Amino acid sequence: MKNNIKRKLYPGWMCLPAVGIYTVFYIVPIVIAFLFSFTDWNMDRLNSPVFSGFRNFINLFGDEVFLRSLGNTALFAIMTTIFKTIVGLGLALLVVQKFKGNGFFRTLFYLPCVLSCMIVGLLFTGILKQDGLLNNGLNALGMSGFAKDWLGQYGSAMFWIIFIEVWMWAGFNMFLFISGLQSIPSELYESAEMDGASVWQRFKKITFPLLAPSFTVVITLNITGGLKVFDLVYALTGGGPGFDTQVLSTYTYRAFGLGLLGKSSASSVVLSLGVALVAFALNRFLRSKEIES
Repeated sequence: MKNNIKRKLYPGWMCLPAVGIYTVFYIVPIVIAFLFSFTDWNMDRLNSPVFSGFRNFINLFGDEVFLRSLGNTALFAIMTTIFKTIVGLGLALLVVQKFKGNGFFRTLFYLPCVLSCMIVGLLFTGILKQDGLLNNGLNALGMSGFAKDWLGQYGSAMFWIIFIEVWMWAGFNMFLFISGLQSIPSELYESAEMDGASVWQRFKKITFPLLAPSFTVVITLNITGGLKVFDLVYALTGGGPGFDTQVLSTYTYRAFGLGLLGKSSASSVVLSLGVALVAFALNRFLRSKEIES
């Protein structure tokens, strides 16, 4: 009897260190941020925050910069998810085929994922700034009319932020799709080919439906990652020009840097709840499509 009890308790005891670390570094900060989001905590009132109710949240949604950050975050998350999914799937369909140099191309497409976002941001800043490599190249080709400050205007700055994010992480999605493609029985393709199905018909009727679990993972990871973006935007534009490319994470960071600790806590709570709700709803919806397929 005692041995059975010990055997059942053993896995729980082994989980305690991980649970303790997770609680200290994740749960406790979230609870503290949630509590302080209802106060006027700031650098002038560092040791004596006063309860202010929902004032921070009301002020947030009345702040044009916050609303702009909210819109930019949604735009970034949606656009990068769409393009990373499409490009990742395209690359997976390409390199899953057996050909010479297959491993080389897989490594090449995955390589940007291992680079630091800050390093990539600084690298592309040197390329895209007013006197950067891109403009110098255009001038050398006699195309100086096309040269401009690529990170100094909202449209071009957001385009390059989205483009660089897709360039960095499409290779990661590629490997997720490769694992899904390799799990599809080859007999299905052979039977469809014998029945005269075209390449498009095989993709539509076999590949696409059976990749539903991979799409669930890829889309959920990309949406949640896009909503939490910080380092790439901070390295490339710092949220500028002005507040044009500000996202929720950089808005929260800026509020914290200004000493508005209650406001930054409220912003982080909005971001956390938004990410959790979107991830839960999206995952539930995509899982239901898996069952149907």
